[in-house]
Amino acid sequence: MLDERLLRERILELLQPYASNRSGSLRRGDLVIPQVEVSRLVEEITAAVAEGLDPRYEASERELFELLADSRRMASVQDQARLLRERFVILARKR
Repeated sequence: MLDERLLRERILELLQPYASNRSGSLRRGDLVIPQVEVSRLVEEITAAVAEGLDPRYEASERELFELLADSRRMASVQDQARLLRERFVILARKR
């Protein structure tokens, strides 16, 4: 499942060094990307999107916290477990 907010934050993080104004804000101003950096930057953005689409990637602490916080409002533990299974791939640990 693609988490658009996390993907947006990751892409903004990749573009941050190329913000043209002095404060480094991407909200105002243009991007200045040296030509030699373009292919590397495109590869990093593509990898970030692929990671977001891959159902096997490891969930971030933020994603897990947000889902657990949302699931606390559910009526039963079974509903909470179902929500976790729908959102994440849960692998059994081998001991």
